Amino acid sequence: MSMILFAYVVRVRDGLPLSASTDFHLNQDFLECRKRLKALSLILAQYPNRGTATGRGFSIHFHSSGDIAYMGICTSSCPTVMAFCFLEELQWKFSASYDSTSISLATRPYAFLEFDNIIQKVKYHFNYTSCSQMKNSLEKIQEELKFHPPVLLKLEDIELMNGMINGYTEVHMGSAPIYRMQPVTPLGILSLVLSIMCGALNLIRGVHLAEYSFQEDHEGIGNVIAFLLSFLACIFQCYLYLFHGSSRKMKAFVLFFSICLCNIYLCGLRNIWQILFHIGVASLSSYQILTRQLMETQPDFGV
Repeated sequence: MSMILFAYVVRVRDGLPLSASTDFHLNQDFLECRKRLKALSLILAQYPNRGTATGRGFSIHFHSSGDIAYMGICTSSCPTVMAFCFLEELQWKFSASYDSTSISLATRPYAFLEFDNIIQKVKYHFNYTSCSQMKNSLEKIQEELKFHPPVLLKLEDIELMNGMINGYTEVHMGSAPIYRMQPVTPLGILSLVLSIMCGALNLIRGVHLAEYSFQEDHEGIGNVIAFLLSFLACIFQCYLYLFHGSSRKMKAFVLFFSICLCNIYLCGLRNIWQILFHIGVASLSSYQILTRQLMETQPDFGV
C-alpha cells in the first residue's frame, strides 16, 4: 500500500501553487487533509524550514528551500524520515528542472504542472523501494532531523474560515471548478458530422417549405415548424456532446424524443428510410453524449 499519497510545490512568499501531483482520491478525510495542506501553504513563511502536521490518519510534511516549499500528504504509518527524504528529492528535481527567474515570474497557478510526471516517478520509487535500498539517503536525513527537528502541528490548528486563513486571503483555493471532458472519439466525430448533415437537411427543407407555405399552403406551417425544431435539436445535440452542462442526461433524452416526434410528424414528406436514417443519427448522437463523461479531475487544475 502507498504511504506517500500527494505532493505539492508552492511559492512561499505568496502561496502561489506551482505544481502538484494529480492523483484522484475519494476518501473524505484525505480531501479534508488536502484542504488543510493548501491552507497551510499560504502561511508557510510563519514557520521554520521543516514541519509536520498530523490528524485524521494522515500527516502533512513540508520542507522549504529559499522561496519554494515542497509539501506532501502521507499515511500515518509513513516514517517521518522517509517523507522528508521524498521532499528533499523533489527539491533537487524541481531545482534542476526550472530556473529561479521563471519561478519568480510565474503568475498563474500550477504554471509547472508538467512536473507531475517527475513527482509520480519519485513517489513510485519511495512507495515501492525498500528502506534498505535507500539507507544512505535516510541516514543523512535522520541526522539532519536529529539536530533540526521539524515543528509539530495539528491539522485542527490550521483554520479554514470563509476564504480567510489566519488573516490571509485565500486567493488560489476559491477558483471555480474547471470541467474537462474526455477526448473526442472517432465515433463521436462521425456523430457530429451526421448530426450537422441532418440539421442542414432539415433547415433547407424547412426554409423551402416556409416560402411555399406562407404564399400558398398555410396548412403546411406545422411541417415547417417540425423541420426547424429538428434542425435546432440536431445542433443542440452537437453542443451537448462537445461541452459539459447541467442536466445533460435529461436534455439528451428530450432532444432524442423531439427528433423522433418531428420525423414521425413528417412521415407524409419523408419515406420510411429517411425517417429511420434521421432517428438512427439521433440515437448515435444521444449515445455519444451519454457515454462522454467528465475526466477524473478535481477543481484547482485537478489537484
